[in-house]
Amino acid sequence: MKPSIFGTDGVRGTANRYPVTAEVALQIGKAVAYVFKQNHPQPQIVIGKDTRLSGYMLESALAAGITSMGVNIALLGPIPTPAVAHLTRTLRAAAGVVISASHNPFEDNGIKIFQGNGYKCEDALEAKIEALLFSEILEKATPAGDKIGRAVRIDKADARYSEMAKASFPEELNLFGMKIALDCANGAAYKTSPEVLTELGATVTLLNHQPNGLNINEKCGSTYPEVVCAAVKEIGAHVGISHDGDADRVILCDEKGELVDGDEVLAILALNLLSQGKLAEKTLVATVMSNFGLDETLEQAGGHVIRTAVGDRYVMEAMIEKNLNLGGEQSGHVIVRDYVTTGDGLITALQILRIMRETGKPLSELKRCLKKYPQKLINLKVKEKRPLESIAGLSERISAVEKEMAGKGRVLLRYSGTESKIRLLLEAREEGKIEVWSEQIMEVIRRELGV
Repeated sequence: MKPSIFGTDGVRGTANRYPVTAEVALQIGKAVAYVFKQNHPQPQIVIGKDTRLSGYMLESALAAGITSMGVNIALLGPIPTPAVAHLTRTLRAAAGVVISASHNPFEDNGIKIFQGNGYKCEDALEAKIEALLFSEILEKATPAGDKIGRAVRIDKADARYSEMAKASFPEELNLFGMKIALDCANGAAYKTSPEVLTELGATVTLLNHQPNGLNINEKCGSTYPEVVCAAVKEIGAHVGISHDGDADRVILCDEKGELVDGDEVLAILALNLLSQGKLAEKTLVATVMSNFGLDETLEQAGGHVIRTAVGDRYVMEAMIEKNLNLGGEQSGHVIVRDYVTTGDGLITALQILRIMRETGKPLSELKRCLKKYPQKLINLKVKEKRPLESIAGLSERISAVEKEMAGKGRVLLRYSGTESKIRLLLEAREEGKIEVWSEQIMEVIRRELGV
């Protein structure tokens, strides 16, 4: 049996190589249509994409698969992932499909699916869709004649999302006089984020906003925050904003040109909501990758942090289960559930800008609310994703490091759900030993898995 094609964020891989091929996309389209039309008498599915060259190929294949099952589609064109979630819900669609590989290079692509309520599919629903691929059930359910679906293109889909984003910013506030450096990663936010920030009154200096299908995330965007940091210092901006390719995450830069990561953003937002009595259950959702300083910061303010597995879908699942309104990841995936149903880089940035305006404080001062534990994160490409427990000497090496930490640190080791990489995170009060400990563990990993 082939392993599941769905990872932590949909299907992802090298475009035109299994499973991210036109053939598989066609079948995914058919399976998605079959599943979601069960409870919709006149179903429609929306499709959006980022700016990758392969998006055209996959869009056409998905559209063919969906319409072949008698379901209509609405094509949104290049648009941020959170915009697809928003339009899925507001257009009363049965489902939404996003063609994107997020922060990955242009050679990669992926497919992720939203339910009609704007939330990502649960694991069980993805498993149901995958079980239908290439099955006789789909072939037997294929209609003909006038029962085949139709396709329409939604004009100004990006404008609909932009209006929602602007509505999340208080009417009594504006961004007049604020200078912003904005890195669009040559991705899906190249129109929407500049438009919203400019219309709210900011003076925006644009970086990497001319996508050509090949330059998405190319040494720019949220995975290369040094680009926007340098621009902030060069032009004297008040803040830097850096998206990833599909704009569902954001990394910020303060007026000194220093990085502000997802943990600091979460701390600023959580403390602000807590002070206003608006943080649901006084609880923030983070993942196991977030700095332990986040827990201490919230606890000191009378709040609480709960943790999930890595992946914004798991953050959202916890938020829904406990009816919470703020959660996210260190990587910059932040979900402000009062406004959106998924990670949204623009909405997150707007909420930070709101706090800057309301308090009159620069971002460098606001981020000092979080006192971080020293951390070291290492990403290593691997030739295979062998079960960690089967790697000779690895568990023993980790146990030895944890024994030395004596309860004052932690080791997290996991494979990426979207790339052929393994990630090692070490966190400890004793910063001087982190380098030694990480090298001891990585020695085993490089020997067994490294490329």
